[in-house]
Amino acid sequence: MPGRIETKFSDLRARGAAGFVPFLTYGDPEPSLTLPLLHALERSGADLIELGVPFSDPMADGPILQRSAERAIARGATLRGCLDVVAEFRRRSQVPIVLFGYYNPVFRYGLDRVAADARAAGADGFLCVDLPPEEARPLDDAARAEGLDLIYLLAPTSTLERMRKVLSRARGFVYFVSVTGITGVRADLPENLETLVRSVRRLTRLPIGVGFGISTPAQAARVAKFADAVIVGSAIARIIEEAGEGQPVIQAVERFASSLGAAVRDARRVETEESR
Repeated sequence: MPGRIETKFSDLRARGAAGFVPFLTYGDPEPSLTLPLLHALERSGADLIELGVPFSDPMADGPILQRSAERAIARGATLRGCLDVVAEFRRRSQVPIVLFGYYNPVFRYGLDRVAADARAAGADGFLCVDLPPEEARPLDDAARAEGLDLIYLLAPTSTLERMRKVLSRARGFVYFVSVTGITGVRADLPENLETLVRSVRRLTRLPIGVGFGISTPAQAARVAKFADAVIVGSAIARIIEEAGEGQPVIQAVERFASSLGAAVRDARRVETEESR
């Protein structure tokens, strides 16, 4: 039986649509706001949500997401708490959730245990940005045994050999990093991004999500024309940082995420109408 991630991308593909995938750090600005923020993202049109597990040394993240993790950890955010929120969210929603973060918290929790607890909570997969496929077999086996997907990254610098190795192990979808370097808001995306994504598409039938650096509706619309999903993280964390706490945070995130979701949906619709 196909999981939520496969089902969602199959539905998007059947409709000729791209998916909108927002990222949210669990516990930022405080753990009690994560559940209402998840529901706000669903209302904004999220097709899948990446829920970040805070870590004290987020080496792939830029300053915005580093501060997001610091705020969450200072408020007591843990992997166990993250799973509890997923379970609460799952009572009312079937939006797929990928647990996004670093290998250390997952390893310390215990691979078999975290896979079993993630499945029981209603999560759909893991993405550990610092876990290369050469070292991923233990988590891959644990996740597979529970019917969870292990999502892998590809970068603009990935060689053909590297792409083939990653794609031979990937499940769910492929996360293509749009820029080299760390996460963060970018004024411009690479001119050759579409060419790079299409080179990956020739090697796999898996959906391809593009993230890192996408921060405006215009950028999201551009990427939606050739990617299967548009992933936005730092720009949402910046909204949270600027909005403060309480209801204003939820309103600000929903307003901004709705503008991104609409841009993703409209990009494919406009492209279809123009091709007629």
